[in-house]
Amino acid sequence: MNKYVKLIRIALVAATIMVATKPVSAQESTLYNALGQESGISRIVDETVIQILNDERIKSGFKDTNMKRLAQLLKEQFCVVAGGPCQYSGDEMAIVHEKLGITSAQFNALAEDLQAGMEKCNIPFAIQNKLIARLAPMKRDIVTVK
Repeated sequence: MNKYVKLIRIALVAATIMVATKPVSAQESTLYNALGQESGISRIVDETVIQILNDERIKSGFKDTNMKRLAQLLKEQFCVVAGGPCQYSGDEMAIVHEKLGITSAQFNALAEDLQAGMEKCNIPFAIQNKLIARLAPMKRDIVTVK
């Protein structure tokens, strides 16, 4: 093989790795910005927590939860998922939820509460869907009762 072809292949592989490991893409930071950055995410979480605590379907599941700490962790997590400049300080979802016996119905109720919180914060539906789509894969680590 020609040494120039080899060099071009190495350069293409290196470029692919650099793009794949880029910390925050323009699309991700756009979601973070669309959610209102840190202050917008904070409002969304605060409103979602109100929704959760008023939701007869799931509020009892949070009776022993430190809601202030939960809100802080949700803010961190949503920021990271949206491509913001944050770090999540909580434990892995599977570890946190493994003994809680959460059902799909409970998970879906919380997702509906999140959507209601975003609506109250005037987040456009398309942006709501983008955040929910990024959070949805966590379901497999959160739902433990089939």
